[in-house]
Amino acid sequence: MDSPSYQSRRPTVVVSGLPRAGTSMAMQMLHAGGLDALTDHERAADTDNPRGYFELERVKSLRTDKTWLDEAEGRVVKIIHLLLLELPTDRPYKVIFMERDLGEVVASQAKMLERLGRSGAALAPTRLRAIYEAQLKQVHAHLEAQACFEVLRVPYAEAVALPATQAERMHSFVGGALSLSAMVAAVDPQLHRNRA
Repeated sequence: MDSPSYQSRRPTVVVSGLPRAGTSMAMQMLHAGGLDALTDHERAADTDNPRGYFELERVKSLRTDKTWLDEAEGRVVKIIHLLLLELPTDRPYKVIFMERDLGEVVASQAKMLERLGRSGAALAPTRLRAIYEAQLKQVHAHLEAQACFEVLRVPYAEAVALPATQAERMHSFVGGALSLSAMVAAVDPQLHRNRA
């Protein structure tokens, strides 16, 4: 059977951003608001994300396995920033890209890796920041160059401090059928622990 045409496909909502940039919070907001999340619940909630990660393990294999993408149509799925480069351009996407101060991202990730006992924490903060800056430049250039991507950039700090404002932006971006009050209630300001 032929695959659906580009025009007939419902957009896949993608939450993306750097690690520790608020992507889990955005997923929680959208899911609470009523958008069906594609997740396998394999990664359990922990100290770093007490409300859960809302991840799908198969996303990590996006370079070699794209078969699950049809399941994501009309739903929301979390995809780390670099893997946006691997998405096929045969369907529309609405990308909510979470943006956070790079100093906060680096500090938050270092603390998480240290808690987990992983060696990534040994990478110099200035080096990690430079890597992230280059990656973001590459990813945003790709998103702007492909017509299949519609992008909403959401500042993490503002989403925490003014959840109603950012929830309204996200709500309108994905089609305006979500519960704003539920989205706002999903935000816990106390989880913004590493500040610039």
